[in-house]
Amino acid sequence: MPDHKQEHPTHPTGLPAGISRRTLLKYAGASLALLVSPVGMAAATSLVAVRVWPGTGYTRITLESSAELKFTHMIVKDPERLVVDLEGVALNTVLQTLPSKVMDSDPLIKLIRAGQNRPNVVRVVVELKSTIDPQIFTLKPIANYGHRLVLDLFPSEPYDPLLALIEKSSPMEAASGDNNQGQTVNRQENRRPAQQQPERRPDVKRLYTVVLDAGHGGEDPGAIGRRGSYEKNVTLSIARRLQKKIDAEPNMRAVMTRKGDYFVPLNQRVAIARRVQADLFVSVHADAFVRPEARGSSVYVLSERGATSSAARWLAQKENDADLIGGVNLARQDGHLARTLLDLSQTATINDSLKLGSAVLKELGGINRLHKPQVEQAAFAVLRAPDIPSVLVETAFISNPDEEKRLNDNAYQDKMAEAIMRGIRQYFRSNPPTNGTTVARLDR
Repeated sequence: MPDHKQEHPTHPTGLPAGISRRTLLKYAGASLALLVSPVGMAAATSLVAVRVWPGTGYTRITLESSAELKFTHMIVKDPERLVVDLEGVALNTVLQTLPSKVMDSDPLIKLIRAGQNRPNVVRVVVELKSTIDPQIFTLKPIANYGHRLVLDLFPSEPYDPLLALIEKSSPMEAASGDNNQGQTVNRQENRRPAQQQPERRPDVKRLYTVVLDAGHGGEDPGAIGRRGSYEKNVTLSIARRLQKKIDAEPNMRAVMTRKGDYFVPLNQRVAIARRVQADLFVSVHADAFVRPEARGSSVYVLSERGATSSAARWLAQKENDADLIGGVNLARQDGHLARTLLDLSQTATINDSLKLGSAVLKELGGINRLHKPQVEQAAFAVLRAPDIPSVLVETAFISNPDEEKRLNDNAYQDKMAEAIMRGIRQYFRSNPPTNGTTVARLDR
């Protein structure tokens, strides 16, 4: 092969023979233009946002970019780290904010940092508190999001909601997941005279377990009101208030599908309810519609034969799209569970759901106008537990300016939670469960 380095003889000045300095500068300028132009060189992919969502069962890291990200990853031991190399990415101020995104309370992450590892490659290092089982996948643009790379960090020992209930010292502590709270209660109780303790420990032969599902969360904000209110925040606040009211009942306990601002896939919300052998499942939402004058509270249950109205069908499709917006790793979905949840032949369960829905709807009518006077039905994915009466409560229309204002009022949120509580209480009085959770007794 010819030696290209010797293709042109050179002058002592170092310039190729027959080429003037002016000509060389001209060629150099053209070459530089090629290097900096999109035609000559592909522009680096830019990160437009980074988010960290610590949850009960896992922590999610989301990297949002202007184009699909190419990446490789590996686990490094001693100390435990997850290393992700991003190809064709520019190290910008967005990536440099990663350390500030980690909370001290994050159960899995110590620190996240990013740096230029080699030309055209940015390395993201996640320093861990324990061993993990990561799931890493990409999501295509949807809603207001661009391309997303999702790092779901699951602990090597999976979170078990049923075990959490067994190990906690009280239903209140089990539902809140707050170890310190439970320890404080125990210390205070131990200081009381022995004769006073029986007064605080009623005899309970059957604990009714109610799973509360605060709609949306994390990557999925849900509906957004005209004043900027996020449905995910309103639903969590109302669900927390309802949780406290349920836990105050001597024969009930509440379990939350999410306790903070993070995303839980729809099928996992149902799985949590089945894992703790729930007696009821209540999903809390705040409706939205294209017309701001739409208003009122609604209650929905699952349908065997299709939606009872076009509006119910539209709402169910919108709520079911939460998985697409929140971001689900479709490659890791449990096929058996999906088949179970798609079994809509549970007529008895749906009938019980209608009874619960009617009781709740009646109470909601006492604090707000009703959007429809009867319980509606549609194919809501989050209501597909085949053996647990389940309802979806649309507390009000967050897209209506007046109702959005009320949904952000603490007193109104408490009224809404109290109305749902009365409906649950009425349902249990008329339909006491005979199966499910085993008998539980608080010792005197």
